[in-house]
Amino acid sequence: MTAPDPKADLHHYLQTARDALLWKLEGLSEYDIRRPLTPTGTNLLGLVKHAAGVELGYLGDTFGRPSGEPLPWLDEGAEPNGDMWATADESRKHIVELYRRAWAHADATIDAVPLTTTGRVPWWPDSADEVTLHHAVVRVIADTHRHAGHADILRELMDGAVGMNKGNDSLPPGDSAWWENHRSRLERAAQEAGQEA
Repeated sequence: MTAPDPKADLHHYLQTARDALLWKLEGLSEYDIRRPLTPTGTNLLGLVKHAAGVELGYLGDTFGRPSGEPLPWLDEGAEPNGDMWATADESRKHIVELYRRAWAHADATIDAVPLTTTGRVPWWPDSADEVTLHHAVVRVIADTHRHAGHADILRELMDGAVGMNKGNDSLPPGDSAWWENHRSRLERAAQEAGQEA
């Protein structure tokens, strides 16, 4: 067993979520990465755009380390929810590169600042805006993994690709017939439970 390294542990789990989120874009068309697949418009590229802003805010601005990246969706008067979708002018390349720059900036903050350092979240109320770097990193990890889960479901709905990455689908083995049987069994159980209620 190696000596504990809290920053390395936090970074590992943050990076796995980042990688999973970007993997969900691989092999898809411009249309598919932008396509809203829920009633609230959730889409793959929008999740990446949102995650970039979250990292730059919580692991940059909060600790007095602004990135200088323009984030027009945060400007006064900007459209609500503008960070959750990409305009036709915002290319996949632009958003992915923004996200990678956000990673680099966030990682530099994590490396430079002790976990016990207190920062101020600019968009929180003044009376409750203090957080430690440790808290901010955990918050970003949780948010990124949450959105990677959203992305996993969106991608499965599109073409059946699931999991954390190409080599780790986290599912029991089964061909398409097995999965169709499994899904039918779940549907029957749901219907039976619904009749009993």
